[in-house]
Amino acid sequence: MPRLARLDAPGVLQHVMGRGIDRKKIFLNDTDRDDFIGRLSALTQDGAMEIYAWVLMPNHFHLLCKTKNLPLASSMRRILTGYVVNFNKRHRRYGHLFQNRYKSIVCQEDVYLKELVRYIHLNLLRTGLVKDLKELNRNPWSGHSALSGKIKRKWQNTEYVLSFFGNSKNPRKNYLQYVKKGIDRGRRPELVGGGLIRSMGGWPAVLASRKRGERQVADQRILGDADFVKQVISGLDDLVKKNLRLSGRRIDIKALAEKVSERYNVSMGELRSGGRRRAVVKARRAMSWIGVRELGYSGADVARYLGVTNSCVTRMISTGRKQDIDDINLDL
Repeated sequence: MPRLARLDAPGVLQHVMGRGIDRKKIFLNDTDRDDFIGRLSALTQDGAMEIYAWVLMPNHFHLLCKTKNLPLASSMRRILTGYVVNFNKRHRRYGHLFQNRYKSIVCQEDVYLKELVRYIHLNLLRTGLVKDLKELNRNPWSGHSALSGKIKRKWQNTEYVLSFFGNSKNPRKNYLQYVKKGIDRGRRPELVGGGLIRSMGGWPAVLASRKRGERQVADQRILGDADFVKQVISGLDDLVKKNLRLSGRRIDIKALAEKVSERYNVSMGELRSGGRRRAVVKARRAMSWIGVRELGYSGADVARYLGVTNSCVTRMISTGRKQDIDDINLDL
């Protein structure tokens, strides 16, 4: 099934995760980790995002952040593309490094920020990469060492996180006690799982709700209660709202092609040929834009259907304009 569009807006808390292809390692040595951290630092210094928590595991990473003057997709492209190029050069390898695209979850800040900061930073301890909290405090490969005061990182917004741990003279002490209490809680699948399970805090809560006959609003891209999910969805722009309405009966790529062909008065054969007639070019551009930006198809999916290269679809999306496709009726 095509992927849903990402949710993003400046000031929205996001939990971002990326995993190595086939669960292979994405960090082989400290040079790799320093490279990745340097890219995080550069983004914060450029005003692209605020970073509150992060951890580098051998085969995946976690970030807890908010976007500012750059969309999340653009920031992650800057991080991941540059990192992969350098990683491949360093280790004399070729091809993809990350498994599919990164995962991002919009989070209800007042409820989950503290939980997520603790969950993310305890990854190193849960997996045995550090033996205890004392070692975690000094480990340079997560944001916990900055919050514990052992390592200084100007690019990590520790002040904001510590503000959630009281107005006392030593909020850092409160933070460390909170982290310590979370050690025995183990894995927290409800913080990273999907849809309703995540939004309600796990299967027991889902089952109890069903027994009561309650209907709950949930979205696999959101971590928060029903009211928060409604609030996020209501704030989306028209294109993403349209995508949500269609998510239960997704338009397949052939049906999309038929709609675009009708709108631009071109035949399906022309759309899928190499013709350069102006109307055909516009139709292909509209199909590329809608397919990727609105309906969540990959560029490769659209390119394969149209009989063009991936780079061709990328160019058509970059030169397309939202107003060119607004009047295409997608409600089948």
